[in-house]
Amino acid sequence: MSKNNTYTPKELDDLVRQAQQGKTEAFEKLYNAFVDKIYRYIYYRTNKEDALDLCETVFLKVWENIGSYKTGKKYFSPWVYRIAHNIVVDHYRLTKETVELSYEIPMEDREQDPMKLTENKLNNDVLMKAVSQLKEKYREVIILKYVNELSNREIARIMKRTEGNLRILKFRALKSLKQILKDMGVNP
Repeated sequence: MSKNNTYTPKELDDLVRQAQQGKTEAFEKLYNAFVDKIYRYIYYRTNKEDALDLCETVFLKVWENIGSYKTGKKYFSPWVYRIAHNIVVDHYRLTKETVELSYEIPMEDREQDPMKLTENKLNNDVLMKAVSQLKEKYREVIILKYVNELSNREIARIMKRTEGNLRILKFRALKSLKQILKDMGVNP
């Protein structure tokens, strides 16, 4: 394992097996490996206030259902993201209100040079406003690919699509995003 809580699939399977046996230390390692990624995924799909609560709910569901996860048959990461996806969808269904996406820069990015941070914030604001105008499935693929930096294979599993279908979806999402940015007067 590297210092940034990145595990190989085999290491993740070992941690999952231990967590399935009730070892909280193993679950804590899984939590630490995924909490920032899942928080970021939720943060860019909801608002700042809801992101923490929903992230907690995701990991509660992961803990409750870890016994049903079959190690070695599929990757753990898409399984966790699928739970996060379902929690966000349920949240939208329950609130039935328009959620304003958060345009703030996450905490870990706040230690940069103030001038660069201001420029990044302006670019981030414009980009997130454009992303918020995308269809839900386009927004999800953009966030998973470019914010959470997941592989096409992982995204396909999360979204329950083939990799070929995902590539088409990503192409259409980027094309739509480019058009929205042009309509906003931004040259992408």
